[in-house]
Amino acid sequence: MAASPSTLSFGNVQKGKSSNLSETLTNSGGSAVTISAANVSGTSFSVSGLSVPATLSPNQSVTFTLTFAPASSGSSSGTLAVLSNAENATLDIALSGTETAQGQLSVSPASLSFGNVAVGAKGSLNGTLGATGSAVTISAASINSNEYALSGISLPTTLSAGQTTSFTVTFKPAVAGTASATLSFSSDAGNSPTSQSLTGNGTAATQHSVDLSWQPSTGSNVIGYNIYRGGVSGGPYSNANSALEASTTYTDITVTSGQTYYYVTTAVDGNGGESGYSNQAKAVIPTP
Repeated sequence: MAASPSTLSFGNVQKGKSSNLSETLTNSGGSAVTISAANVSGTSFSVSGLSVPATLSPNQSVTFTLTFAPASSGSSSGTLAVLSNAENATLDIALSGTETAQGQLSVSPASLSFGNVAVGAKGSLNGTLGATGSAVTISAASINSNEYALSGISLPTTLSAGQTTSFTVTFKPAVAGTASATLSFSSDAGNSPTSQSLTGNGTAATQHSVDLSWQPSTGSNVIGYNIYRGGVSGGPYSNANSALEASTTYTDITVTSGQTYYYVTTAVDGNGGESGYSNQAKAVIPTP
């Protein structure tokens, strides 16, 4: 009976994790061999995928799995003893592995403060994640507030020891007032979950308006004016006033931050006749 490989070394495996290696047994003789048992010593090692008793014809092989799941800190050793009716009735395969400490995940800065952000507007800040000690796999992230959103990082992701990666948090307040939350990263690190504090203050959105004025019409029998507004230069336009405007001024209070509007006016006489459009005026609304 021959084993390949003749020894198995699992190397370093983090606490709480496991590692699998394949082992192959081959009947290298000229007659059938029956494996009667496969006994593993060492509490950190186990065997799977091998059913005994098992009979191998000449040159036939069987492949199975050995697992190292550290049960104690430091180095571990064991033996897989294969018992059969082969000439080498007991075939010993040496096993070894070492438990290493779990990695640690750091988040920087410890907190993100967005200050004042107008309701409906957005503020973004960046953060950094880093692994120390051993590799860390970040599996998921969550924020306990829908006013904050995480972007710039794809999960799951693995950071080797000493490696860092960045991410972005966006604060979009839905209502005025202070909003506090916690961003939590789940990982296989020893300090999972790793958290970052988030705070921001939603302020009331700025109410903009557009003040319009124009020269009075020189036409006879003019009783008022209509004001028209469009989102594209040259129209189309829609009526902005609900009733004829008797004066030559008008304030539009229904505008939205960040938008651009185009205005024209018409003169209306006592018979309901309406003039053509005036020259166009443009208004750019600030954000916020």
